[in-house]
Amino acid sequence: MGCRLPFVSDPLFDRFGREFEAGDVLFNEGESGAVMFVIQTGSVRITKDVAGEQKSLAVLGPGEFVGEMAILNSKPRAATATVVEPTRCLVVEARMLETMVARNGEVALRLIKKLAKRLDSANALIEILMHRDPKARVMLALARHAEAFGEEVDGGIKIRASLEDIALEVNVDDWTVREVIARLKRLRLVTEEQNAMIVSDVGRLQDFLEFLEMPQKFGGES
Repeated sequence: MGCRLPFVSDPLFDRFGREFEAGDVLFNEGESGAVMFVIQTGSVRITKDVAGEQKSLAVLGPGEFVGEMAILNSKPRAATATVVEPTRCLVVEARMLETMVARNGEVALRLIKKLAKRLDSANALIEILMHRDPKARVMLALARHAEAFGEEVDGGIKIRASLEDIALEVNVDDWTVREVIARLKRLRLVTEEQNAMIVSDVGRLQDFLEFLEMPQKFGGES
């Protein structure tokens, strides 16, 4: 699941916070970056241009932070961050982040864990895109979002990616995604909420995918 920072107090938000509306762009891919954002409420979609097409990488929610790479490595923004719904963020400048890391080992550790999670998630996406079965790609994408960016709630792991996000991410049509989600809902592995889905059990989801792949696997070996 995503690495999270604790919510900031209201006085700190009064000093460093900003409110954004749906559709606002926090930053664009290729821009230079001098700040990062800690999401207090709402959600932010991360997209990247791939061969002229915008690919959804993640939808991040409260407690997640975005934009840290540009101020850590002094390189242009690697992706675009767009606000999905009314959102409150703490805006952290490079100098402030450096001070936080230098004075607080927990902040440094959380950043390291977050970067490791992001790397694992990127590698997982590459493996997913190499999978030939589009329905399997959808289920693997759900598991990826739950493990890398999910939020623990009653009933499972909440992921903020929409059906359209999943379709764009793993290069399948919307109909296929809806077909897979409908089947998983019947199996009570997934439930839908507004702008979100809840995966009841990531392990069971992965077991179900392995079960579906068994005939193909043994058929290829015979």
